[in-house]
Amino acid sequence: MNQSVLKALGLLNYFTGDTPSLTLKEIAQQAGIPKPTAYRLLSALEAGGFLSKVKVTEHDSTYQLGLKLLELGQIVTDQLEVRTAALPYMQQLAAEVNEVVHLVIHSQDEAAYIEKVDSFRALQLNTRIGKRSPLYLGSGPKMLLAHMSRYQQEVILDKAYAEGEHRVASYEHLLQELAEIYETGYASSIGEQDADTTGITYPICDYSDDVIAALAVSGLSRYFTGDNLTKLQQKTRETAETISRKLGYRRPDF
Repeated sequence: MNQSVLKALGLLNYFTGDTPSLTLKEIAQQAGIPKPTAYRLLSALEAGGFLSKVKVTEHDSTYQLGLKLLELGQIVTDQLEVRTAALPYMQQLAAEVNEVVHLVIHSQDEAAYIEKVDSFRALQLNTRIGKRSPLYLGSGPKMLLAHMSRYQQEVILDKAYAEGEHRVASYEHLLQELAEIYETGYASSIGEQDADTTGITYPICDYSDDVIAALAVSGLSRYFTGDNLTKLQQKTRETAETISRKLGYRRPDF
């Protein structure tokens, strides 16, 4: 990582409950750097919303933590909340259907896998907690992409095509698929991330009716057929609804 970025972020550590406001001089002294260097780093943090500068006198100002940190902290809190709420139900679902269960969220224009419960089968899917994936590959990521604005979808797909992403289906076909996912609240994929595997996904919503995560069940495609597929769909949908209601979702139609 760029050393200037590390130095700038390091300055945030000097703000504590006991010292919520600091002057330029105080920060420079604590960091052991010249005031001009401290001012440059603090100005960058202020421009990004990580710090706010408060005028104390005509010639003096103090710095305080900015609202951007509150915004980011809320995102982390939401992620932890959905992960904590979902895990016991994911474990129950995995035990009932004997397939791998994933919890997927949208993070920086990618899909991030923040929880996983394995099945008892020998199958090992190419996923792990912390894995990041394009939003247009796999049932979980596509569920999240389907609930983004048309503009956001096009920006993400345009970038994929510009970079020569060969795994992307035809542009119009994928946009149509995303529209269907949005309407039905159900996504599926076959062999998009792992060969010979199928994934099915339902959305997890919060108290404001926003889709904040995707609950995905994945396994070998031969198990995702006929009556077993119907069972998998029903169990996954019911579990996603249970988790959503745990998070405050109240609409009667899920």
